[in-house]
Amino acid sequence: MYRDAAPDHEVVIVGTGFSGVGMGANLKRSGNDDFVILEKAESIGGTWRENHYPGCACDVQSHLYSFSFAKNPGWSRMFAPQDEIRTYLERTAFEGGLGPHIRFGAAFTGAEWDPAHGLWEITVNGSETITARALVSGAGGLHIPSIPELPGIGSFEGESWHSAEWNHDYDLEGKRVAVIGTGASAIQFVPQIAGKVASLDLYQRTAPWVIPKPDREVGARERRLYRRFPLLQGLYRQLLWLQYELRGVAFTVEPRILRIGEKLAAKHIHDQISDPELRRKVTPDYRMGCKRVLISDDYYPALDRDNVDVLTGGIAEVRADSIVGDDGVERPVDAIIYGTGFRIHDMGRALNVTGRDGVELGELWEREGMTAHRGTTVAGFPNLFILQGPNVGLAHSSMIYMIESQITYVMAALRTMRDRGLRAMEPRSEAQAAYNEWLQDQLGDSIWSNGGCRSWYLDDSGRNTTLWPTFTFRFRQQTATFKPEEYVLEPHPAPAPEQPAPAAT
Repeated sequence: MYRDAAPDHEVVIVGTGFSGVGMGANLKRSGNDDFVILEKAESIGGTWRENHYPGCACDVQSHLYSFSFAKNPGWSRMFAPQDEIRTYLERTAFEGGLGPHIRFGAAFTGAEWDPAHGLWEITVNGSETITARALVSGAGGLHIPSIPELPGIGSFEGESWHSAEWNHDYDLEGKRVAVIGTGASAIQFVPQIAGKVASLDLYQRTAPWVIPKPDREVGARERRLYRRFPLLQGLYRQLLWLQYELRGVAFTVEPRILRIGEKLAAKHIHDQISDPELRRKVTPDYRMGCKRVLISDDYYPALDRDNVDVLTGGIAEVRADSIVGDDGVERPVDAIIYGTGFRIHDMGRALNVTGRDGVELGELWEREGMTAHRGTTVAGFPNLFILQGPNVGLAHSSMIYMIESQITYVMAALRTMRDRGLRAMEPRSEAQAAYNEWLQDQLGDSIWSNGGCRSWYLDDSGRNTTLWPTFTFRFRQQTATFKPEEYVLEPHPAPAPEQPAPAAT
């Protein structure tokens, strides 16, 4: 018999966001039922469950921000709101038969590679241990809130929260509110609360580029057409993909095209803000694309309100019921809301996995920077697959397209393991290094790496370890075929020879 022990599950998946649901659905469709999805919460949704702040919605059009195998003809708007995306994920999971495979209230708290048996020992809820041949992380990087360490914040006696942990029990009506940050979340929730609060102080470190949002309601007739003619919706999805892909030309081939976008954004400011000084404050001083380009039709009008102040200086001190700016002005505050994004570069620490020779992924990435082979596998960490891993993020199209490309790659890897009788596989360090050298060369002096601003795209060393450097179809090409020669392949040990029966006495 084999020396390897049978695992509790062939595959363990972490999380029920788009990555986890997509991975589970593809395993199910392939006939593989030996998997479990660990979900820390009591419901499905990932990012779209965690983020429920007022105005939360997608900034990629709905028909593209969905699975190719589970098209939704019933989207109510061109850009779906949070609750609708969450409902879509729940429906996709249960219609795909994932219900029996999901363990709710089961937080993945770490994993360690067992080289003796070729298995991952996975810790659930800090105490329970289960084993798996393969571990697939669907946790992504947008789930660890980034909260700045403001001087004196410990003395603040009011309410405070991050946009990803919205406190719906707190009544903002008539309150004096400080919002820290002007990123993608802030431009959505600020317009929703500006008319309720007595005052809103918006602390802006860097002005974002904001362009008009081409949103509208999807009428009943249009939805009926998509239901009756699925090919029509498929064609529209392809046209959307092409439209978003063409944006990549400006970011990766001809950045001078972005000057058109900058002029559009400047006109947007001029049309929606009446105060010349406020216009100056919200006009970026860096090239479009250096930070995430945002879309909104109600952000600038919210800033133009009499009860809203945009403050471009820093924060000197937080007191019990006020904030003191670098200019020495003290402003009374009842609540502080952080719109400061996520600690994406802590992805490795959050995953908490230990590979061969006791190497921890978080420590490795902190020391050498986040790298992976084809954004999915890491040398020294056998049978570990990371969806939405290093340099898989996008600034111009739909992440669902990228996730599905990675899932195709993982499915091919798992088939290779099964067909060749492998207990383990991991990328060759030289293959991973060559891939990342190519990737960084593609990034080169791109606007995403050298655009003249600070952004979450870059790590502490100024290296872009988050974004895919070119068109999404090229990532699909990179992940369409699994190449065993790029991997160290470890077969199961040979069966132990049968011992002869003892002689009769």
